[in-house]
Amino acid sequence: MFTLSDADKALLPTDEEVAFYREHGWYLSRQIFSDEEIDALAAEQDRYYAGHRDRKLPVRPPRIAYWEPSHGDTTRNNDYVFYESTVMAKILAKPVLGAIAARLSGTDQLRLFNSALMYKPPNLKGDETVVPWHFDRHYWKTCTSNDMLTAFLPLHDCDEEMGTIVMVDGSHTWKEVGDNDTTTKHFLHRDKSELEQMLEENARFNGAVVRKVPMRFKKGQVSFHHCLTYHGSGANLSTKPRRAFSLHYQDRKNQYRPYHLSSGALLAYNHDVLCRKTPEGHPDYSDPAICPVLWEGRI
Repeated sequence: MFTLSDADKALLPTDEEVAFYREHGWYLSRQIFSDEEIDALAAEQDRYYAGHRDRKLPVRPPRIAYWEPSHGDTTRNNDYVFYESTVMAKILAKPVLGAIAARLSGTDQLRLFNSALMYKPPNLKGDETVVPWHFDRHYWKTCTSNDMLTAFLPLHDCDEEMGTIVMVDGSHTWKEVGDNDTTTKHFLHRDKSELEQMLEENARFNGAVVRKVPMRFKKGQVSFHHCLTYHGSGANLSTKPRRAFSLHYQDRKNQYRPYHLSSGALLAYNHDVLCRKTPEGHPDYSDPAICPVLWEGRI
């Protein structure tokens, strides 16, 4: 079902690069996508923002990120674009991308967990385009796996001036402190200074130093980070919008688990109203409509 050409195999991370990922919690790939593929994604992004959908979600989850033109000239985040856009899904399902993620995570089956389209306008005042420090696993408490990971794909060269993604090196090995029910609120809806302070507190608790590593991309490169790696991004100070995709991946063993808040209420993830149900009545995180398989086989 999934095969790689010799050229694709040359793009896979080496044993040394896999070891680097396991130690540092992030990896920057070679050029995976051609200029033509990236340009096609950018053109489809424009069509998407203009209202085009190949299919729409059957129901819109209550906590979904979903920018619409009525929201104005602000940071744009749209979840589930893999589901809603045939063109985006076809390009982003490129087997070598899934194979790289599978090799890094050590799984023989890689499924999509979620997808997001992101757009940072240039030169907005203040810190409106800043993404504060967070790690993805913190918001995936209904998942059983600690080996999930995320790919970040800019649609152009991208560096600090454009507000590139920044990794906190080695932070995937830290033990989390200060965890409570309020921190399940999405990082974009929380105080940025609070999250900066939380990062420093977690570093001190773990006897670590906060070493921030900005990802500097050439067009067609992709970064990957472990689900426990702290990351964020600065403001877009350039004259052009920062366009990017974020793809969250799950390994074979990941499945839904009930997670109860201290109030006794059951925590809900957006998938829980979209995925089919298991025989036990739980959301099925292997539902091919929402979480398709993007790589299968041992690498």
